[in-house]
Amino acid sequence: MSEATDDPLQRAFEAARAAAARDETPVGAAIVREGVVIAVAGNRTRELCDPTAHAEILAIRAAGAALGSERLVGCDLYVTLEPCAMCAAAISFARIRRLYFAAPDPKGGAVEHGPRFFAQPTCHHAPEVYGGLREREAATLLRDFFATKR
Repeated sequence: MSEATDDPLQRAFEAARAAAARDETPVGAAIVREGVVIAVAGNRTRELCDPTAHAEILAIRAAGAALGSERLVGCDLYVTLEPCAMCAAAISFARIRRLYFAAPDPKGGAVEHGPRFFAQPTCHHAPEVYGGLREREAATLLRDFFATKR
């Protein structure tokens, strides 16, 4: 387990910046339980040659290992970008209590956009969702990263 922090979203942004430094899409995630960050991850899809190695998935795996459970009851997830459908499903299956995200993702997001995963009648568990936190910072990080790719 990790140290207590007043700003888990800051830890997620640090993981996103580290992902960008590895030439990965700059998305980061942190999972908190009882005020303690128990997992932090950034995207590693290219590094691991794994399309499922999104920040949220890696953080959920690490938190599950730290807690010895596939259910992350009482845990909150902080992520720099609105989760995609795959990550939203993992959040639901893990029983994450609250989801906080920095920037919406109109193109690939699945919480407030696209399939709106948690609003589907087949969704087993829907966390409380709080979006738009530090949106400008997250959008700038992504825009700057992709500007170097063009």
